[in-house]
Amino acid sequence: MTIDKQILVSPKDDLHLVWDLPVRLFHSLLVLSVVGAFVTNKLGVSYFKYHVWCGYAVIVLVSFRIIWGVVGTHHAKFWNFIRGPVTTLRYLWQLVRGQEQSYAGHNPLGAVMVVALLLALAVQAVSGLFGNDEIFNVGPLTGYVSADFSLQLTSLHRKLFLGIGAAVGLHVLAVLAHLVFKRERLLRAMVTGRKPSHHFGDAEPIHSSRTWLAGVLVVALSLVLAWVIGHAPQAVVDITLL
Repeated sequence: MTIDKQILVSPKDDLHLVWDLPVRLFHSLLVLSVVGAFVTNKLGVSYFKYHVWCGYAVIVLVSFRIIWGVVGTHHAKFWNFIRGPVTTLRYLWQLVRGQEQSYAGHNPLGAVMVVALLLALAVQAVSGLFGNDEIFNVGPLTGYVSADFSLQLTSLHRKLFLGIGAAVGLHVLAVLAHLVFKRERLLRAMVTGRKPSHHFGDAEPIHSSRTWLAGVLVVALSLVLAWVIGHAPQAVVDITLL
């Protein structure tokens, strides 16, 4: 009797590191910060200080991700995943036809979403620093601008959140679509940092997360933000509005 021997390879053996630890932590902490900002806003003015702290977290995280897009690991760098309009449209056409190629990092449409969300969150969080509710609470940097400009930034801060909410919803739907139609677990990849080798093509997996550098950047950004807020002029609330 001849016994055929088959070598079984564990799925784990076919996974390679794509997303470094700083990017994965950034993703999770940003979600928590945005959700926290939304919840504390809905809870009312007595939770305003917690809303502001969530805004601080968003500013530090988004600033870190922008810098990390320049000095970070291979798949985190902007020039390694941002494509031109022709490539992006070609990918969209291939996606519609079900013939799109796989990417180790962000695909062209995902890259557009990443950049759009980073910019929108940056404007959202920074505008909040100069805002006020026309009653008791003012942003920590409101003293730098006029009352009229503060109200304009407050209006932008409120309206932009609706757009961010829509973009986040679209992002979640895209992740679910990848799971349902392509059996591609993008969320798991963002948690573990690893993707199957067939996504790589000519790309190389990363071998280090450079976590020490990310830690230095976060601490430095936090200190800069703390200094700016600590040296801001005191905002004056017009008591005639009360």
